[in-house]
Amino acid sequence: MAKKEFSYRGKSLADLQSLSINELAELLPARARRSLKRGMTDQHKKVLDKMKKGDDNLKTHCRDMVILPEMVGQAVKVYSGKEFKSITIEPEMIGHYLGEFSPSRKTVAHSSPGVGATKSSSNVSVK
Repeated sequence: MAKKEFSYRGKSLADLQSLSINELAELLPARARRSLKRGMTDQHKKVLDKMKKGDDNLKTHCRDMVILPEMVGQAVKVYSGKEFKSITIEPEMIGHYLGEFSPSRKTVAHSSPGVGATKSSSNVSVK
């Protein structure tokens, strides 16, 4: 079975890359549209310029940056609060934020309760 060609709201990746930021913003969900219409910060502009140049070891703290079509195919390291997580941007990520792909919280892994946590725990051997 042939792989389905990517499209976002009926537009191919090449069509999306040819759109201006304002035209692209009209296709994005409300939150991303609002972020783009308010304008990009200086940090966001620097990251975008480095991506366009093809910087292969790009690290950023800009977790609130909307993923644009011209970023597709780039490798970026996004800060999670502790370390930089490596992300390769794919077409399906357009309209999402960089921070969504670099989780800042671990999943909770509960172990057995300690001594004194429950009334019956006093009967458990402390080994």
